Amino acid sequence: MRATETLALRGSLLIDVRRSGVLIGSLRDDNMIMSGARDAMARLLAGEGAGKTIARIGLGVSGEGPAPSDLALTEPYIKAIAGHDYPAAGRVRFDWRLEEEEANGKIIREFGLIASDGSLFARKTRAPIEKTDDISLDGSWTIIF
Repeated sequence: MRATETLALRGSLLIDVRRSGVLIGSLRDDNMIMSGARDAMARLLAGEGAGKTIARIGLGVSGEGPAPSDLALTEPYIKAIAGHDYPAAGRVRFDWRLEEEEANGKIIREFGLIASDGSLFARKTRAPIEKTDDISLDGSWTIIF
């Protein structure tokens, strides 16, 4: 008998958009895991993954759809992840928030999970969000193994 198992690494991004604290829109959608993320995970398992932990979220301006070879976001606003937890076996969720006073004037079209060494782990594009001083965003990004 031959045993095989496929590990399908995937992600799910949740974004809530609020105007003056009131929810005005929400998005939950799958995202693309970058090719470099698989190498980072292999190195982490072998104990050679310095700098490969997810530490930040980036919000960029490019509306071009993601490709596995993407290395960075375009003109990103980058900030620390607010926290993480493990909602179920084989899942890690990264929580984040963009406050009303952050990234004003930016037209946000892309989101990315960024490792502590600056490498892009996952990327998602969406319809533009015009960031003004009464808009805040919060959400979570779940990586599923």
